[in-house]
Amino acid sequence: MTEAVQLPADHVLHRIQRGALAAGVVALGLCGVGGFLSPTQFLQSYLIAYLFWFGIAMGSLGILMIHHVAGGAWGAVVRRVLESATRTFPLLAVLFVPLLLGMHELYVWSRPEVVAHDVALQHKSLYLNVPFFLVRTALYFGVWITVATFLNRWSMEQDRSADPRVTFRMELLSRGGLVAVGLTMTFASFDWIMSLEPDWFSTIYGVLTIGGQLVSGMAFTIAIAALLMNDGRGPLGKVMAREQFHDLGKLLLAFIMLWTYFMLSQFLIIWAGNLPEEIPWYLNRTQGGWLIVAVLLILTYFVMPFLILLSRDLKRRPRSLATLAVGVIVAGIIETFWMVAPAFHPGHLTINWMDLAMLVGVGGIWLSFFVWQLKGRSLVAIHDPSLPEHA
Repeated sequence: MTEAVQLPADHVLHRIQRGALAAGVVALGLCGVGGFLSPTQFLQSYLIAYLFWFGIAMGSLGILMIHHVAGGAWGAVVRRVLESATRTFPLLAVLFVPLLLGMHELYVWSRPEVVAHDVALQHKSLYLNVPFFLVRTALYFGVWITVATFLNRWSMEQDRSADPRVTFRMELLSRGGLVAVGLTMTFASFDWIMSLEPDWFSTIYGVLTIGGQLVSGMAFTIAIAALLMNDGRGPLGKVMAREQFHDLGKLLLAFIMLWTYFMLSQFLIIWAGNLPEEIPWYLNRTQGGWLIVAVLLILTYFVMPFLILLSRDLKRRPRSLATLAVGVIVAGIIETFWMVAPAFHPGHLTINWMDLAMLVGVGGIWLSFFVWQLKGRSLVAIHDPSLPEHA
């Protein structure tokens, strides 16, 4: 039987936790001062940072459920990393409060004086109104936290007993959870991001957002797994092997291709339609310097990772794959910035110091909480039937 494995007291993740927490507190403090001078910029930067780190947690939940449904050693060896990320949803719910308090600064549809002079917003007001927005947000977090809570609770129960019924319950919940989480995240992407520009719409926007979250979640998981393996010397050194990193690399490539397919599909549909109510979204993101960001995004989020991940040898080298994964995480920041910021600065590239500081602030708090969750349980899911034989 596989034995429990705890995070050693001298592991680098402990230092990362302390450093992340300190950097997060300092960065948020500086942004708080900046918020007094420019509350609107504070909220805009906060939204971008929040959506990026939230995306890692949401992507991790999706990957965790995929593992429970499909099985495989690739998921069994990183399950506790994924579970720790999903246990950050209560923190993310708390961190969403500043966005609720400042929603009138972010969302024009929440301002009655604006809606009164916009016929399109008046037609959408049955859905885009503040009370219904609050109810939907509470419902979203309720679904996500409930699914994550039961998956984590049953995971601990599986550790205590090898009852196959526990494994089946997690699989059954994940089957329905993929549908429930997929639907709620689709509407959350409409509410939190797409409604920043309420005159524009895209029916594929939800799956495009989910695709990016899967990429970020997988890249983050690979980076943490490489630290825990540490070329065979880390706490997961006897559990993970090059074969599992090879599988994780292939999944990362698949998610990148999935995101690219969704993005290209949306672009081609809007380009072919050439409708005046649709094309401004891309015009705002390809003019006034935003084209440079768009090209950089294509190169760093698709072209370079795609070409590099074609190498079988690289996917079997944990350090090399982790280095690429970190690069993909940075590219994910660019992707979030390009998707959100032009709604506030259409056709004019603007980067504020709070955009960067807020990424450190929110990220430092989230990462510290993630490591704290990771330390609380065995790094190995003891009775997972998909664990490799050498574990």
